[in-house]
Amino acid sequence: MNAAGQPTENRFQKGETDLCYFEWGDPGDQTILMVHATGFHARCWDKTIAALPSGYHVIAVDQRGHGRSYKPDSLSDWSLMGRDVRALVTGLGLENIVGVGHSMGAHVIVQTADVMPERFERLVLVDPTITAPDAYENPPALADIDPDQNPVSRRRNSWASPEAMFAAFKDRHPFSLWRPDVLIDYCQYGLLPADVGDGYVLACPPYLEASVYEGFRSVDPYPMVKRNILPVTILRALSADDDVTAARDFANSPTWPKLVDIYPNAQEVYMPELSHFMPMQDPKRIASHIVPANGI
Repeated sequence: MNAAGQPTENRFQKGETDLCYFEWGDPGDQTILMVHATGFHARCWDKTIAALPSGYHVIAVDQRGHGRSYKPDSLSDWSLMGRDVRALVTGLGLENIVGVGHSMGAHVIVQTADVMPERFERLVLVDPTITAPDAYENPPALADIDPDQNPVSRRRNSWASPEAMFAAFKDRHPFSLWRPDVLIDYCQYGLLPADVGDGYVLACPPYLEASVYEGFRSVDPYPMVKRNILPVTILRALSADDDVTAARDFANSPTWPKLVDIYPNAQEVYMPELSHFMPMQDPKRIASHIVPANGI
């Protein structure tokens, strides 16, 4: 990491891939590639990255439609996010990667390592959005989202400042589960200046975020899971199967509890005391599984 602990902001553009990414450390060191969850952005990893030991090259990417990356009309095809990250890995010449993904980002890491396993050393899947196999059988055709009816597309999208957003979210579930400093990062880097007038808008527009959720069955991960021989660590949070009430909504784990048994070479760390937002609740603990105490 550099002396100030702050990353450099970079742009990668090739073909239809147009991504912003943030970089810490020396490119000569081993690379940790970090991919965020739906609706979030690269800087949500800041406190996890700060908890990593020195001597690693870290890249955290804003996925398409998120953060400061290109905004398409829809994000319902998850294969496009995988294609973007593969292009980034190839374009930057990354090798010997520890691939880290949270939620949908974990699915994208699985896609990426499936196509180029020789570039990865191992994977850390943080409560991956990989549900039971039968969910991917005969997925329904994607329908247009009604922005007036979908709860995600109705998210508030006008803010006076990141501070106002923090004040509105800090006592609201599930954000109230987060460490306040992580929520500050989410608000600070999760807003962009509005195109018209004063104030800010969400860096992942609500309609785009809703389309990601609608497309969660667009790519079946199980053929990739079964042929993966890389070491995999799955960090799994509390799920609805553990008698969690419906009020926890997005805080429930989307990970199929038997996913670890399908992988040829995987271990699971079950963390029932944490929600799906585990990197936001305990970034130091998540960092300890990315770089264990005895090193990689």
